[in-house]
Amino acid sequence: MEQKTKKTPLKKVAAKKVVAKKDAAKQLEDLFEDGLKDIYWAEKALTKALPKMGKNASSPKLKQAIADHLVQTNEHISRLEKIFSTLGKKAVAKKCDAMEGLLKEGQGVMEETAPGDVRDAGIIGAAQKVEHYEIATYGTLAAFAKVLGEKEALNHLLKTLDEEKKCDELLTSIADTELNTAAIK
Repeated sequence: MEQKTKKTPLKKVAAKKVVAKKDAAKQLEDLFEDGLKDIYWAEKALTKALPKMGKNASSPKLKQAIADHLVQTNEHISRLEKIFSTLGKKAVAKKCDAMEGLLKEGQGVMEETAPGDVRDAGIIGAAQKVEHYEIATYGTLAAFAKVLGEKEALNHLLKTLDEEKKCDELLTSIADTELNTAAIK
């Protein structure tokens, strides 16, 4: 039997029109460059956060996954620097509010959990939020690079995107096969 759902009228929201900053992106190239600056900052911040996560993890598999991702993150930074170079731009980092928030959340997880399986499960959850942000960002930047005809940038971005997806899959595997079950005991 089909259940009828009552339609809720949309509430009127007092929304203000956002006024763009003076240096706001006007072309897709500008938005692309801004995105590169943002993820460049994010990757550099991650190189400081990953060692803390690794030090606070208990699981040898998780510690190794974090250590391996730190090496990859440094490669991602190098690729971003190559992209800036191919665009004829200086590699400049612009503070990434999203990554800052995700890393603060990850720090909070470590402070609010006792060492062991529960903390490890929390670290994986925080790390996966970071990975999902990176996946979304690299996917968007790759789409921009494709439309802009930036083939070399596209290749670098797709390689990094693939690595971020594999890291996310590895974290899921570690959580599913070991940590989440141990964390409930």
